[in-house]
Amino acid sequence: MIRRDMPSVLGIEQNCFEFAWTEEDFIRCLRQRNCIGMVAEKDDEIVGFMIYELHKNRLHILNFAVHGDHRRSGVGQAMCSKLFGKLSHERRNRIMLEVRETNLEAQLFFKSLGFRAISVLRDFYDDTVEDAYLMQFRYQPSIAEISQPNNRITRMAG
Repeated sequence: MIRRDMPSVLGIEQNCFEFAWTEEDFIRCLRQRNCIGMVAEKDDEIVGFMIYELHKNRLHILNFAVHGDHRRSGVGQAMCSKLFGKLSHERRNRIMLEVRETNLEAQLFFKSLGFRAISVLRDFYDDTVEDAYLMQFRYQPSIAEISQPNNRITRMAG
């Protein structure tokens, strides 16, 4: 995501959410060192976006949307696949996100990708008294990954 993507991203945001982020919200978030923006394009048109944070042992999706005309066409799945590719059993091994309790479409989408609701966050949002579901995707390492020795240098005692 770059500065010139912002008008398209804001258009998708406003069409998808009743309580949309403002341009200032996006800029404030993306100025943080651990915050990354990703866009999905089809025929040189931005059709979706994702904002996520990098943490020591997890990724946290802060905002995610696909233009209504491009839903159920693999755009959201492709963006999530990119994120799944950043996971490993040695470092970042899970992805977290919050979903509004009324956003059944998003809940079902993330569930279809392997996310599970792990808790309810009461009165989570500033703009409503609505609860959120905290959803998590856990990385499942292959047997080959687990059996390979760790390449990190370890300090020997003594």
